[in-house]
Amino acid sequence: MSWRRASGWIIGFAVLAIVGTGGLNRLRADGGGDDGGASGLTTAPRTTLQARVTRVVDGDTIVVAIDGHREKVRYIGIDTPETKKPDTPVQCFGKAASHENERLVDHQQVRLLFDAEARDRYGRLLAYVYRAKDGVFVNAELVRRGFAMTLTFPPNVRFASLFSRLARDARRAGRGLWSRC
Repeated sequence: MSWRRASGWIIGFAVLAIVGTGGLNRLRADGGGDDGGASGLTTAPRTTLQARVTRVVDGDTIVVAIDGHREKVRYIGIDTPETKKPDTPVQCFGKAASHENERLVDHQQVRLLFDAEARDRYGRLLAYVYRAKDGVFVNAELVRRGFAMTLTFPPNVRFASLFSRLARDARRAGRGLWSRC
């Protein structure tokens, strides 16, 4: 899917409500490695977990440590220009989006909030990411500042309307990728 075509997606709204907390007691661990791949951890919808970011992969993907397990986490509801996709050149504003994600979360404690589906087809955890120290909603902040656009895959639509509004505002203001790409 092209970057421009994805920017036209329209999505629905939900209100922030943290429903549930927990750690590994809400997960099942079947193993895992240090490569950031799927370790067999599963989550219940609307569960939250504490994690520490060990690596920023790109603008919308991080690797976290959860009770000694490493997991790749893909941010729900947003998409940033590609920087590491095989057979795809680095896209306009991709490096800037990756650097902004690093600035926001690299080596920091985060809270992961899950929606209806815990994993994508590549085995990555799907989450809304909040910086633990101040509660910054990272997914929303990337969209608001013009580093990401919306990308919705139902049934994970909890904040789709919020992201849509933030993207529209960023586009109108010419922030980030909207002024350069």
